[in-house]
Amino acid sequence: MATSTDRPFLYSEAERRRRDASPWTLVQGVLAPVQFAVFLMSLALVLRTLATGEGAPLANASVVAKTLALYAIMITGSLWEKDVFGRYLFAPAFFWEDAVSMLVLALHTAYLVALAAGALGTSGLMLLALAAYASYLVNAGQFLLKLRAARAQAPAYALGAAR
Repeated sequence: MATSTDRPFLYSEAERRRRDASPWTLVQGVLAPVQFAVFLMSLALVLRTLATGEGAPLANASVVAKTLALYAIMITGSLWEKDVFGRYLFAPAFFWEDAVSMLVLALHTAYLVALAAGALGTSGLMLLALAAYASYLVNAGQFLLKLRAARAQAPAYALGAAR
């Protein structure tokens, strides 16, 4: 299987054009910071609940909101990936980001299931939320590195177009 390290560039010229033309590029650009803002607020509420034992309903609601934001960005992200690379998930350029995204989804979904089933107490739920959030931070870091790589690649495209 090819990986992004097998490619000289993150995007081929055709993929870059499809990326720039896709409406999902803008959607991802809006949803990513929104999700991060929801994450920061929720993280504060989860940590407060763990520290004081208070505010569990609000902390739970914030984790649900974060999870819904995650689902929105994952669905629109797979639509973006289909537009750019011709497949919904696991395009070689984003294989590892998608793999970690599956862990992020699994942990957030496990939280929803545990909350609905009453399977964990407040502390257990908050710790599960923190595990989900830790995986989210790793995944967000992966995507930021890809964004940085794409920006670094942009001058090379401009040079190629000038030739």
